[in-house]
Amino acid sequence: MKNPSHGEEYLIAPEGMAWFAVLEFEDTGYVKDDEKIEPDALLESVRKGTEAGNAERKARGWAPLTIVGWRFPPRYDQQSKRLEWAIEAQSEGKSVVNYNTRILGRHGVTAAAVVADPQDLDQAVSAFKTVIQNFSYVDGERYAEYKQGDKVAEYGLAALVAGGAAAVAVKSGAAKWLWKLLVAVGIAAIGGVKALFGRKKT
Repeated sequence: MKNPSHGEEYLIAPEGMAWFAVLEFEDTGYVKDDEKIEPDALLESVRKGTEAGNAERKARGWAPLTIVGWRFPPRYDQQSKRLEWAIEAQSEGKSVVNYNTRILGRHGVTAAAVVADPQDLDQAVSAFKTVIQNFSYVDGERYAEYKQGDKVAEYGLAALVAGGAAAVAVKSGAAKWLWKLLVAVGIAAIGGVKALFGRKKT
């Protein structure tokens, strides 16, 4: 899929692979959710990170990405502790739209990206939400069970959208991490889901 692997990842998909979702637990520590998100400023940050990261994509022989804008801007649900957003991009003249969600826990965040052909994204997201509607952390790992002394992440909600730990690295001058900002946007950038998993009818 022309994306770097961060470690152990899990795949959810319906029969026929009309869409798929990649999930990964990120051991970030407790992410405070008291931050106000400014969509315009955040989009500009993502755009600049993408432009800088395209140098790394080129070095790896991958097509560059261009950020178009929000499919829908970030929104956070205080009750479910879920942050979600979708960014529209283009690669090699093709539209790329991925839905992303982050589910906050006591010791980290479960990250998920839903990949579908752009015209099918809304339906795919609806199906994905149905699949994970009963998702919860085990006892002792829920967000509300935070205790004084637990590890606290160095960043808040906005940085989760911009790349989490990678966004912090960028601010500190660790430019080698810039390309990791592209992971959520770039999954299946070339060809889309049907090209990756499509099967010929017999």
